[in-house]
Order: sequence, then structure tokens, then C-alpha cells
Amino acid sequence: MLRELSERYGLPTAEASDGTFATFLRTARVVFTALHTVDDYVRLVREMAEDGAAEGTVWLEPAVWLTQAQAERLGLANEEAVLELLLDAARQAQAKTGVGIGFMVSTNRMRPPAEAVALAHLAARYAGRGVVSFGLADDEAHGPAAPFAEAFAIARAAGLISAPHAGEHAGPASVRAALDALGARRIQHGVRSIEDPALVRRLVDERVCLDVCPTSNVQLGVTRSLEDHPLPALLQAGVTVSLNADDPVIFGCGLLDEYERSRRVFGFDDTVMATIAASSIRASGAPESIRTSALARIDDWLLDGR
Repeated sequence: MLRELSERYGLPTAEASDGTFATFLRTARVVFTALHTVDDYVRLVREMAEDGAAEGTVWLEPAVWLTQAQAERLGLANEEAVLELLLDAARQAQAKTGVGIGFMVSTNRMRPPAEAVALAHLAARYAGRGVVSFGLADDEAHGPAAPFAEAFAIARAAGLISAPHAGEHAGPASVRAALDALGARRIQHGVRSIEDPALVRRLVDERVCLDVCPTSNVQLGVTRSLEDHPLPALLQAGVTVSLNADDPVIFGCGLLDEYERSRRVFGFDDTVMATIAASSIRASGAPESIRTSALARIDDWLLDGR
């Protein structure tokens, strides 16, 4: 789809990865600007669900950053209209594929906190109507969490899961800030928590889930290699962990790939794989019907393996 749209709209070729976060961000912007029309967005959501269904996924929670510029490019009135478009596309995709979709409305830590507050109010209005979580993205090493406390308080009050990025390109202090200032219940990445045993114990005690993306971590230099990744140590310490695909179109790795690589490289047995899968469901914003069914299917798979 990206190749097709790039040719159609005459977009520049994305930079080759050099392992830096700055290059990743520039590449991501090229990918994001490939979407020019309402039909492009509908197709993206549909194909995302189709890919998920082919991999055995039952619930997707994609992050979206809604902007006025995005709305204007689509000929829509505002950010809310973009969100409505995505929610309608998700309903169509779910009906076609059976894969549930709930959105994380994400804000950008390099933008003014007032913008985050406005997005939090928008996300809160759609809590229980297709929006399930609230995130904070971009470069955590240069964008502290504390200024976004108000936005996250609004989101949490509406029942949305607080799921900011932290502990990827900044260390344990970034994770602590996400917990203390933003009330995080899930941390996007969070793998550098392993550098601080006291923080690891806190994550265990507070049952905070780390949404880990091993392939992304290797390609962006968070860890030297997959073999060196802290995922096994985090699990051994009792931290709740989910496996996730971080921008598959950029990193070339889908969710099933992450599970297969983790099995192969770390030697995880069926029990560990089932634990990770179950954690991803329990920590998600999936409705109770999907949660109950998914957890039962995981149990059945584990029993069949034994």
C-alpha cells in the first residue's frame, strides 16, 4: 500500500535506517504523509485488520495522533471528524474480519501541553465508543512527562488507559515520571526499567504492563541485539509484559514475527508464550466479550500443547 500511494502521490523515498531515533521520525513522517484521502484511511484500517486476522490477532489498539492539518488535508472540519472517520473504518473492518479495534489517542511530547489537553478532552468524549487509551509519543529524552499531567488526568478520569512512551531512549527516570506524573498503567516500551531493580519491583507491585517491541529496540539501538534484549530478565522478575509490533511498515516485523522471534531467540516455552499473550489481553482496552473469549482460547491452546 505504501509503495502504491508513494507512486500515486509522487512522495520521496524514505531514508534508509541508520539506527537513530531522529531518522526513524523522519521516515515515519514520510509514511504518514502517504495518506491523502478518506479512502486511503479506510483502506489502511481495513488492511491492518486483515493482516491482524491472518496472524491470529483478536484485538488491535493502534495509536493515532490527530491534528488540524490532517483534517484539512482530508477536507474534514477538525480532529474530531478524523477520529469519527477512523472509528467508522474500524467498525467496517471489524465486521469484515472479526478483529476488534480500539484506538489509543496519542499526543506528542514535543508539542505544547495545551494541545495534549485538547486531545485528552476529545479522547474522553469517545471513551467507551472506540477510544480505549491515551498515549504520549516522540522523543522522551527531550520531552519530559510532567507538563502533560493535566491531559492524562483528564483521560484517566474518563476511564481511558494511561499508556505513554517511556524507558526507550531515556532511562528509568523516564519510566518513573510516567508512573508518577501520568498515572501510567501501561508503558510503551519501558525496557530500560531493567537498569533499576527498585523500579522493576515497583512495576511488579503495581502490575504495570510494559508493551515491549524487541525488533524496534534492536533497530533503533536501544539494545545491541535481540539476544541482549532485557525481555527475559523482565519476565523472570515478574513484570507484566506484552509483545507488540512497533510500526511494522518501517521495521518490517509484524506481531506474529515478534512472537516467533521471541520463541526462537529466547527459548520461551508454551507457558511463557501463553503468559505474554494473556497479559496483552488483560492490559488492553478490549471489551469483556473479547477478553473472555481470547483468554479462554489461550488456555485451550496451552492445554492442547500439553
